[in-house]
This record gives sequence, structure tokens and C-alpha cells, in this order.
Amino acid sequence: MKKFAKVLALCLALVMVVGCFAACGNNNADKDADKDAPVVDLKVGFIFLHDEQSTYDKNFMDAAKAACEEMGVEYAQKTQIPESKDCYDAAVELIEVDGCDIIFADSFGHESFLIDAAKKYPDVQFCHATGTQAHTAGVANFHNAFASIYEGRYLAGVAAGLKLNEMIDAGDITAEEAKMGYVGAFTFAEVMSGYTSFYLGAKSVCPTVTMDVKFTGSWYDEQLEKEAAQALIAGGCVLISQHADSMGAPTACENVGVPNVSYNGSTLAACPNTFIVSSRIDWTPYFKYMIQCVMDGKAIDTDWTGTIETGSVVLTDVNEKAAAKGTVEKLEAVKADLLAGKVNVFDTANFTVGGEKVDSYKADVDTDANFEKDTEVIENGVFYESKHRSAPYFDMEIDGITLLDRNYG
Repeated sequence: MKKFAKVLALCLALVMVVGCFAACGNNNADKDADKDAPVVDLKVGFIFLHDEQSTYDKNFMDAAKAACEEMGVEYAQKTQIPESKDCYDAAVELIEVDGCDIIFADSFGHESFLIDAAKKYPDVQFCHATGTQAHTAGVANFHNAFASIYEGRYLAGVAAGLKLNEMIDAGDITAEEAKMGYVGAFTFAEVMSGYTSFYLGAKSVCPTVTMDVKFTGSWYDEQLEKEAAQALIAGGCVLISQHADSMGAPTACENVGVPNVSYNGSTLAACPNTFIVSSRIDWTPYFKYMIQCVMDGKAIDTDWTGTIETGSVVLTDVNEKAAAKGTVEKLEAVKADLLAGKVNVFDTANFTVGGEKVDSYKADVDTDANFEKDTEVIENGVFYESKHRSAPYFDMEIDGITLLDRNYG
């Protein structure tokens, strides 16, 4: 019996030893697995002109969150940063306090301050939306990005033109009364390119359309934008769109039952009876691209342009309660033609300036203090926007569009 007990004890000891070795082996295997797991030691800092109350900034904020979460990186953000030295200070704080490796700013007026920060921190990558200077500044770690949103606005314009046709067919207006209104922020090329492409989209399906434009002198001023929309409606505009960042214009439309095409996101919740569709830039693809470049140690494009194909130019769902019948199908057909090159937004056969067709035009592409028209941008009868620089440079005043004020440039 004693002999049996000794044998049993020995067996138990052997089992414990084997178990211990097995456990140690598993621990080592876990450590090896941990070594193979990707570790992302990267942080992105975002600088926003306003906050989520601005449709423009919210669009960027949503994309930043989506991209960083998908890429598995940390991010920090600064909101309500004006186009002043505050932008430079925000960038410095994001780098020195928050430890960010990439800095992105979302407003045109941030650019010069971001360039100054890029020069001070050459090991940090600086990316900027809507800017014009990266391709000439000679600062290796400073980059511009934009998208061919004129194609999205053209599509939104098609939806507007279809609505005008429906109103004409219903006898609500005559063909000559098919006048749209547009609330713009400034007389910058970015705004002019946007409202012109929107108008040309509408004109492609409603040839009698005209458009009045009012400017507010601010990217975000809800009261001014509302008042501008109200003035346009009082002036006979039967449909309103905008390149401004608040709910001012859409709300004005909903209050009086005037159809509205918004920008940077759906206003369906607040304007269920008048919202038709909205175009916007989805910045998620660019944010993922810049992050991946830094992860891989690759250079970020100096001047990057997103497109419909990259998923950067998108439309919201059409509100079929307000839109004309057949809008969804028509937009899909026109989108396919844009992708195939069968339709060019700024085809010079489709517009005139001062009653004359435009065969040649030099745009201010290489931005400098003198605002010189330096680059021929019409080729084979097409004004090629975003070919020579990502940020828009279309600034012609075409026939059919009336600027009611022009003091905001």
C-alpha cells in the first residue's frame, strides 16, 4: 500500500511538471503572437473652423471619427479655431501636448498658419482641405486635398432641374418663372465653381432655368443665410440651394414650402417637406489614405483630388416626398455618364459668357499675391476643373446667373 502511494504521488508530480511546461509553452506562444499583432503608434490631430453645429465641420468630424476608428489610430481635435494665428497655436498644442503625428485643418483661411507650423515641425505631416499653396510652397511635409465636388453639385442640380420641370408641368410656374436662388458665402472660386456646376446640372434638364445668387460674407451665419434665402424667395426664386454651412437657408425654405437642395448632409429631419437631396465630400477616403501613407513611410501626395470613383463625392438619399418622380433613376444615369466621360460638367458648348462661347481661358492656378491668370484650363472644348490643382479655380460669370451682390471676395 505504501509502495502504491509513492507511485501515485510520483505520477501526480509528473503531471504537474508537464502541466507547468505546457503552460510556459502557451505563455511563450502568446508572447510570440503578440509580437506578430499590428501595433499602431500614431495619432492624428484635427483642427475645425466651427463645431458639429456647422454642417461643413460636422461632415469633416464624422469622417475623422470613421477613418481613425477603422485604421485603429488615436485622434484629437480642436473646434472653433478661427482663420488666424489661433490655427498655428492649435497645431502646436496638438503636437507638443497631444503628441500628434499628422495635423489636418479644414478651412481655406487656415492654410498660411498651417504652413508656418509645417516649417517648424518638419517631422510632422500637415494636411489641409481646400487650400491652393502646397504645389508651389516647396514645403515637403505640407499637403493640400480637395475633391471634384463640382460633379456632385452638378448631379444635385439635375435633381433641382427635374423638380422645376415638375412644377412647370403641374402649372405651378411657367417655364420663364423657373428661377433658382443660391446662398453663397464668398465670391471665391470654390463657391463660384459650385454654384455654376449646380446651375449647369439644372439647365441640362430644364433649359429655361435662371439663377440669382446672394452672398453672406461668412461661412457660417445662420441669420444671414436665412435672410438671404428669404430675400431670394421674395425675388421670385422657386427653389433654393446653398454653399454656406448652417441650417438658415433650409429652414427658411421649410417655413414657406419652397423646395431646397442643401449641402454637406441631409436636412430631411428638419425639413421633411422641402429637402430634395444634398451633395457632399466624404473625407473618409482621404483621411484613410494620409494615415496609411504615414504608417507605410510613404509620401502623401502634395495635391490630392478625390472623385466619385474614390468614394469622395457622394449624394445623400433622395427625399422622394419632395423630389420629382424619376429623380433617383435619372441621377444614376447621369452619374454613369460622368464616370464614363460622356458628360463633362464644364463643357463649353453648354454655357456662354457675355453671349459668347469661351474657347480659351487662363485661371489663377499657381496662387501668388498678384492673383495672376497663369494656366490655360480649356482643352478640346472642356474647362477642366481640378486637373491642374485640387482646389477649384473656375471663376467665370456665365450667362443665366445673376449675382445680386459681389462685395465678399
